[in-house]
Amino acid sequence: MKLMIQERQMKIDEIRHSAKLSSKSADRHIADSERVFKVLLQSVERSQANLIEAINEKQKTTQKQADKLIQELEHEISELTKRSNNIDQLSQTDNDTGLLSKNYIPTTKNWTEVTIHPPSYGASVGVALNRLEEEFSTEKKKLIAKAKLHRVQESAKDVTLDPDTANPFLILSHNGKQVYCGDVKQTLPENPKRFNAAINVLGEQSFSSGRFYFEVQVTGKTSWDLGVVKESIQRNGSINASLKNGYWTISLREGDKYKASLGDVNVKYPPKKVGVFVDYEKSSVSFHDVDSADIIHSFSNCSFTEKLYPFFSPGSRHGGKNSAPLIISPVNYAD
Repeated sequence: MKLMIQERQMKIDEIRHSAKLSSKSADRHIADSERVFKVLLQSVERSQANLIEAINEKQKTTQKQADKLIQELEHEISELTKRSNNIDQLSQTDNDTGLLSKNYIPTTKNWTEVTIHPPSYGASVGVALNRLEEEFSTEKKKLIAKAKLHRVQESAKDVTLDPDTANPFLILSHNGKQVYCGDVKQTLPENPKRFNAAINVLGEQSFSSGRFYFEVQVTGKTSWDLGVVKESIQRNGSINASLKNGYWTISLREGDKYKASLGDVNVKYPPKKVGVFVDYEKSSVSFHDVDSADIIHSFSNCSFTEKLYPFFSPGSRHGGKNSAPLIISPVNYAD
């Protein structure tokens, strides 16, 4: 009976934990929805303000044209009135009023075809709506991508570097969060887990179920490799980092060439921070640009059959051009 009580108490704790996670997820979804609708409402208000400004500008132009024509007409009326008064005065002393009238008629514009055409405001409305639709589509994609990244970031795990796996040229920080390639090979204890030729290091933490995520700052580097690998990968000699050999990684070479196991990777903008997300049950690995929320690359239908370890390679120094470290960064998705 005591065991039954203990089991039920553990089940209560489990349910409470699940309810807490559900509440946090609900709060995050509400915050995301508020952010999305706020941006969309701002877009509508901005578009409306621009439309009203465009319509007012058209109206001002039309009014200026009307004022100019009215001014010309008033000038001609004034001139005709003046000439008419002069003719009336002269007609009292000159009998040839017809000749006087002909000579005194000023040159005037033919106003028969002159008119003011109201501008088409409907076209402005149509253009504004088309632009708003395009802006909506762009913003929607950005916001959905950001929301998806937030969902992924909720699976963040604390990852540190494993010094027992580090190549002798690699320099690790004391907290196990940074790594770069040094100039001198260090004398380290023999360890079957250590990479003795490739400039690699693994994370200390392993994962064989669920979802996990970590972020790595890559700013200032011209070469690096990131991802996850299976536990049984080869550690000695040259390495073929292929899917077949248990490497789910992407890499940067020569400062601007991004690659994955199956070939080149198209990147819109060089990422400053890369997020690595693994869903063990769904057999997928994805790489995210943390700033833009774009997916850099993803692997699906991965053959996960054993423990997975975070994988890092800061690359060779290349004469100091690639001396910046890879930095495992704390995950912050509260913005």
